Amino acid sequence: MNELQRHDGILSLLDEKRVINVAHIIENFDVSPATARRDIAKLDELGKLKKVRNGAERIEIKRKAWSPLNIDTTDHYHEKSRIAVKAAALCQPGDSVVINCGSTAFLLGQELCQQDVQIVTNYFPLASYLINEDHEDVIIIGGQYNKAQNIFLNPSPNSLGGYAGHWMFTSGKGLTENGLYKADMLTAVSEQQMVEQIDKLVVVVDSSKIGNRTGMLFCPADKIDILITGKDANPEVIAAIRSNGTEVLLV
Repeated sequence: MNELQRHDGILSLLDEKRVINVAHIIENFDVSPATARRDIAKLDELGKLKKVRNGAERIEIKRKAWSPLNIDTTDHYHEKSRIAVKAAALCQPGDSVVINCGSTAFLLGQELCQQDVQIVTNYFPLASYLINEDHEDVIIIGGQYNKAQNIFLNPSPNSLGGYAGHWMFTSGKGLTENGLYKADMLTAVSEQQMVEQIDKLVVVVDSSKIGNRTGMLFCPADKIDILITGKDANPEVIAAIRSNGTEVLLV
């Protein structure tokens, strides 16, 4: 791991813990105490964290709502980026990939852009990005544009019957051993139309969502083929999810 990767990891650790000490850096990145202190000092000089006695604390910045133009301001950005990289690695040339809405979905779309995969989405920011970047194979699922969610919704129950995919990547507001929860009913119903059309359902959520039960149950845990989340996710919940037969990838 080079210095840039280590600094990114330290900032990601701060996103999750808010305050860390030198021992945290030594343990997580296998470096000497002197290197850990130099990393803190350098990141402090760059204004990316606040140096405190024997450690560092996160600089609290009032974040704007994320958009494709400021994606790096989204909460848990570093962890979501790692999740997106791991998710993209699952896809093979020629695969058809369904990507739903959200910041992690957008990061995944960025990773897959220009690769030999077909991307199916109803998420307007992602579709716009892929088109602007000249991604060769994009399918936009049509319907009425919902400005609040930045997605297209089609009320017809058979509107997605003609589409199929090797992978479907989706997220949510919470994930427990019972399943994946989504806060917005319209979005959930729209995505549920696709679940039966795909080979593998992959849930991509940052570790802060693990153990949260928020909104409506989108699908039970035993319907989830793969979960990709952060390594700091609640281990008891992760173990319960694995017991349902879900493959869990921690990043």
